[in-house]
Amino acid sequence: MASEEYQLSNFTNGKSEITLTLFDYLIKEFVKVGSIEVVPLKSMIAIDNGHKRIAWVPQLGKNFVHIVFPFKQEYSDNLCFQKIAQVPGQQQYNHHLRIFTTDDVNEEVKKFIKLAYQQ
Repeated sequence: MASEEYQLSNFTNGKSEITLTLFDYLIKEFVKVGSIEVVPLKSMIAIDNGHKRIAWVPQLGKNFVHIVFPFKQEYSDNLCFQKIAQVPGQQQYNHHLRIFTTDDVNEEVKKFIKLAYQQ
């Protein structure tokens, strides 16, 4: 079976300037914490810290970026995640965040970016 190579442009082509600016801003916030690799996959973009995938971007919308943080525990005491769901049969809790403006990447979100990087 031939391996298919995925390109970031598969996700960014045709996206609005707002969405591209938000995605770029988000990546820069991850880089402030440490070295990362942006890995385009078949259906989403992974953010990798060199040891593991620490976040996923499953959707670049018309005017937003959707991010999922996989944590080993549920962080329900927050104001930023719109949904937290345990992966069935695993000790993983996916924390869903949608950003519409760069201001949505506030101190609370930056704390979770750092936590994801360090896990």
